[in-house]
Amino acid sequence: MARHSKLQKQVLSLYRQFLRAGQDKPGFIPRIRDEFKENSRIKKSDVMHIEYLYRRGQRQLEQLKDVNTKQLGSFSKPAEKS
Repeated sequence: MARHSKLQKQVLSLYRQFLRAGQDKPGFIPRIRDEFKENSRIKKSDVMHIEYLYRRGQRQLEQLKDVNTKQLGSFSKPAEKS
């Protein structure tokens, strides 16, 4: 098995924390998996982007852990009209 860098270990830990926190909230697990799967395509050499997403994920995890959280919002770029 390959050795993971410190940042990779932090991201994997964050993923496990998200899965644990999302167990009690219906519909969150697929969204969490999809988000991490989508971001797994980022090049490992793009450390600044990965660190940004890691910090953003930490903030989202704190929101998810809040008992009043019912859903997580997301911002998406509107489709361009042709």
